[in-house]
Amino acid sequence: MLNEPLICEPQEQQRQPLSFPPSLLNYLYVGHFLARWGARMWEFSVGLYMINVWPDSLALAAAYGVVESASTALFGPVVGRLVDKFTYIKVLRLWLLSQNFSFMIAGGTVVALLLYEDVKSENFIVFLSFILLINISGAVGVLFTLAGTILVEREWVVVISEGQHPGVLTKMNATIRRIDLVCKLFAPVVSGFIISFVSLTASALTLAIWNILSVCLQYWLLMSVYNGIPALSESSQKRVYRSLPTDSERSSLTDESRNSHCLGDNDLEPLGHGWMRKVIERVSRISYFSAWKVYLEQDVVLPGIALALLYFTVLSFGTLMTAALEWQGIPAYIIGIARGTSATIGILATFLYPVLESQLSTLRTGLWSIWSQWTCLVVCVASIWVPNKLGAAYLLMGGVALSRLGLWMFDLAVIQQMQDQVPESDRCVVGGVQNSLQSVLDLTTYVMGIIISNPRDFWKLIILSLLVVTLAAVLYSIHIYRVRKHLFHFEKLYPLVRIVFRSTYFLLYFET
Repeated sequence: MLNEPLICEPQEQQRQPLSFPPSLLNYLYVGHFLARWGARMWEFSVGLYMINVWPDSLALAAAYGVVESASTALFGPVVGRLVDKFTYIKVLRLWLLSQNFSFMIAGGTVVALLLYEDVKSENFIVFLSFILLINISGAVGVLFTLAGTILVEREWVVVISEGQHPGVLTKMNATIRRIDLVCKLFAPVVSGFIISFVSLTASALTLAIWNILSVCLQYWLLMSVYNGIPALSESSQKRVYRSLPTDSERSSLTDESRNSHCLGDNDLEPLGHGWMRKVIERVSRISYFSAWKVYLEQDVVLPGIALALLYFTVLSFGTLMTAALEWQGIPAYIIGIARGTSATIGILATFLYPVLESQLSTLRTGLWSIWSQWTCLVVCVASIWVPNKLGAAYLLMGGVALSRLGLWMFDLAVIQQMQDQVPESDRCVVGGVQNSLQSVLDLTTYVMGIIISNPRDFWKLIILSLLVVTLAAVLYSIHIYRVRKHLFHFEKLYPLVRIVFRSTYFLLYFET
């Protein structure tokens, strides 16, 4: 009898109503959808713009990727610090205005570049200025998209789910990821059809207009969520108080200042080691270095690194693979449909993940997910030896699409581990460093694209990508072994193997 409440408790918790109107969650989801749609349109289209401007080379597409990834890698930790330091309203305004305005400028510049086709031959300086403006504005837009990602996925989702029944956090994580994948599904399809059946110029113009019209609606929806859920305003106030120096910190700063004035020239000579120690301490206080220090001290550092390694790949429908497929003669709308199919499989992963997580645990779901992704990517490597170019391209796209099931379940598993195990005070900083690390690996991919810029050598990048995914899977397996002291329940596998062996034996016996 004493154990009965323990059995019924999860069902009772699942029936508990939310402490705020459920419609506010829909506002959050719609606002997030509008922001992600514009970002996904740009992400898909920029590779096609660049390969069209400079045919027969991946150099321009790779150069944009370098600028975008380098900016995120360099300023990602700083963005995480800003999100952690500013109030939610300040972050919200900075995110929406900067992201939408940057993508509007990028889209408008692409329109100008496509309308004046002879500018490259007539005035190369103006052409380079257009390319530079596209790169910078696109990179700034992606950088502030990162601020919104940290705010919504790493902060608001956790704050909103606190005090609710345990399934709310898992459900919100899956829904947010599903929205991103829906945008990844339909935005490329829409952009691909506009490019194929209207023009590249119309596609860029649509992107610019979308960001102009949607920013006000995004702001109203997300402000409604902030004003309607008291936990968000309370958390925002805590952040303000946390950023203020305490009395002990003020007194220590005053003592340091007083001591520095009291030291004479003769006092400095015997303090060589102390001076060096102070330099090291001051360097460690710089936001960039302190953010990395906080990240490396987390228990989930290996899963984070494994997730980041998955960004060092051309085996995704990103800029380089899109440009390579375009070079092979695959129409833009086919690429868009293939990318949409990939996103559909990713959406299925968001439905499958909560089921597997409840049965296997978060750790083991991540293990099975990353190795299933690796298995599907082996198909992509096999496409290298297919003699028919068109058949190889479709096999490559198929392998990438199937691998999204494991990829997005692994992504959700690592994010949930970070949400559960990273302290609240470090959450935004760790999120910023994680995105920065992912951008470093993404940047490395584009650097390799510049080095191997001939589309005929794309197969070399495919093999390199599989090797890096293998390394990520091994690192996560090491983490699992460190935490659980084993990878598989061999004692559970033995009865299964014995049943299979006996069934095979009886089949062979009756056949003979």
